[in-house]
Amino acid sequence: MTAEPLDVLIVEDEALLAEELSFLVREAGLRDVGHAMSSAEAVDLACQLTPDLALVDVHLKDGPTGVDAARLIVEDCGAVVLFMTANVKRLPDDFASACGVIGKPYSEHAVKTALAYLEVCLREGHAPGPPPLGLALAPRFRELWGGGLAETG
Repeated sequence: MTAEPLDVLIVEDEALLAEELSFLVREAGLRDVGHAMSSAEAVDLACQLTPDLALVDVHLKDGPTGVDAARLIVEDCGAVVLFMTANVKRLPDDFASACGVIGKPYSEHAVKTALAYLEVCLREGHAPGPPPLGLALAPRFRELWGGGLAETG
């Protein structure tokens, strides 16, 4: 018996990038449950759909509000957030409670490898090894999942 695929919410205001992420999520064996383009829409959908993971851009249709949306998605909706952004320097030291970040531009391989890695972390409660290239874990999640494993990305 195989486990149900993880549910993933995509929070991205560029339609082509959202579709690309949707494809990569499905290619990784996960389930795309919805797309949001603004922070309010992201929080509403996250609380309605209760995804396991939300992929969140920092700059959304309503401005650089992804950080605030991420905090609310984690705190109010209970999802784990991974930032997918070209604005890595805009992230606060605590990563706004997100588990980590993949910087844009990213490769198909980097995203699929990171999703597979995070799936293990979420299902088993620990990392299968160091984070893959391109994925930077937030300090709290490095400690929680990896016991301080060295980052390779």
